[in-house]
Amino acid sequence: MESLHQLLTIAIWEIKRFQGSMTRDLLPIAAILFILLILVSGFTAQQGIHLQDGIYRIGVDSQKYFNIIGGDMRYQVYALPPDIQNIRTLGLDLAIRTESLLRTNDDKGSAAQKSFERDYQAYLDTLYRHQNDLYAAYPLWIDTESVVSELDFLATQSGRQLASPYQASNTLPVPENPEKDIVAPSGVDSYNMDDLRLQLEQEAARGEDQLGRYTDILQQQEALGELRVPSMLSPPLPFDTIIFIFIFIFPLYFTSQFFMMSIMNERTLRQGEALIASPVRPAIVVFGKMLPYALGMILIVTIILLMVGAGISAIFPLIPVILFFLSFALFIGMISRSYKELSFISIFFSTVATSYLFFPSIFANVHVVSLLSPVTLVIHVMDGTGYTLTDYVYSTSLFFLTSFILFGFCIRNFHEEQLFTEKGITETIALFLGTMVSTRYWFLSLVLITIMTIPFVFMAQMMYLVLFFNLPMPFSLILIMFLAALTEELAKSAGLIGLITHRYPALSWRIVLLSALLIALGFILGEKLLLFVTLSQISDSVFGAALFLSIGLLWIPFLLHAGTTLCSGIALKIGGRRFLPVGIMIATVIHCLYNMYLLQGWIW
Repeated sequence: MESLHQLLTIAIWEIKRFQGSMTRDLLPIAAILFILLILVSGFTAQQGIHLQDGIYRIGVDSQKYFNIIGGDMRYQVYALPPDIQNIRTLGLDLAIRTESLLRTNDDKGSAAQKSFERDYQAYLDTLYRHQNDLYAAYPLWIDTESVVSELDFLATQSGRQLASPYQASNTLPVPENPEKDIVAPSGVDSYNMDDLRLQLEQEAARGEDQLGRYTDILQQQEALGELRVPSMLSPPLPFDTIIFIFIFIFPLYFTSQFFMMSIMNERTLRQGEALIASPVRPAIVVFGKMLPYALGMILIVTIILLMVGAGISAIFPLIPVILFFLSFALFIGMISRSYKELSFISIFFSTVATSYLFFPSIFANVHVVSLLSPVTLVIHVMDGTGYTLTDYVYSTSLFFLTSFILFGFCIRNFHEEQLFTEKGITETIALFLGTMVSTRYWFLSLVLITIMTIPFVFMAQMMYLVLFFNLPMPFSLILIMFLAALTEELAKSAGLIGLITHRYPALSWRIVLLSALLIALGFILGEKLLLFVTLSQISDSVFGAALFLSIGLLWIPFLLHAGTTLCSGIALKIGGRRFLPVGIMIATVIHCLYNMYLLQGWIW
């Protein structure tokens, strides 16, 4: 109970500190900007977005063509002389004449023609919707149904062809099975004609809006369901995922920024010395300061989900994302010495994290890599598909693991000696790693440090997989292997850096060899055993095999990791930290050659 009381007390202090940071000079400016934001949003909602007004210059020779396109603000419409042959002389992009159409032979002329074709199709749809018999106007109704792709993504693993090569033939194809009559779509006849016409009008009105297609994903399906006429069908676009990223992820990231700045301010302005010197455990201090921001982020997510009508199960995939942002905010706040450094590191982190969350979700219901992002689970909840417990563990395990490890790493270093240092970023990280090495059990510390780096290594490797798996083979495979090997060698050097920073034991040749064996043991335990179950789906593909090789023969990768770590240790022993990058690059080359040898059946 005492720990809980201390936690809540620190949380209340953090709220008051945040309120105190809003000075009297800042509050009026914030209020004015908030009012302007509301006014601009309201004006935009009423008047629309007019970034494309007047971008096309179009000439017409008849009033009826003007009636079709005159209401589109993208066009500047002019009367067309009857004897015109070269529309460039009049500065036009498109000319619409009786039974003919002229356009300039450039990208703008092509875009103007496509824009006119869409407007003309909308004009025809308007005529059709006013017909008495809608079924005669629209004889074709399409019912779309989303299904999970059954493509064989493992075919490339054995090098087999997905289909036989095409061979030219003069013989016309003949159906193998008897032809069957297609049953008319069920459900259309049950609609009242006026209700059906009204819903078609609403669909058309949304289609005319530039953002209508994308904002509609936040609305409930109407009674028409998935039935559409052909002109109203539009393919699924990755932009839908961007909407989810903006709606859910960006508010969470910006909220974590306040926690990040709070930690850095107490370091740089030395405002947190009294709190650190108090008889309160560092974990209570960290989680007490974090509690208001975590609750605020959960509240933001809950409000958004209620507004879009999503199920409450959509909040669970976002919990590890919240912890992920807060843990990195704590870490960045502890290593930054100024707002310049904090801005640089936080922008880099936000780019990488947003990419990791965004790119996999593009392939939702297409490829198993989509489940690497918890946002995919949110999309599944929104579209009614849902997710299983296995999907949840698969998507969120790396986020939970990296968050918990980073929290523990930061709490371990949440002391005056580490917080108020004036050293650079790399030296500060080395100092933090040094505190993780125990003087009495330094050999066990090397194993544990290496195991703790595994989730971060896997997360980086999953990022490479998402970014490069769609590139042509074998370039994608080679690139993934190189980056994966480089990341692993960087992670294995963390234990060596911690050892020399701790300065015990001295880095003798015997210690270098023993450290290489201990780090290799830790890497095997983490990579091959602890997380193999959660990544088993990815490891079934050729790209996953490039990252996680030789699961069955553990002694072979053990010797590989020990040998490559020994390369880094030798460079560190001979030339100190200056030579460490050279040792890492040599180890990376050896690692890549080993992987290419095992994968030569897939490359050549």
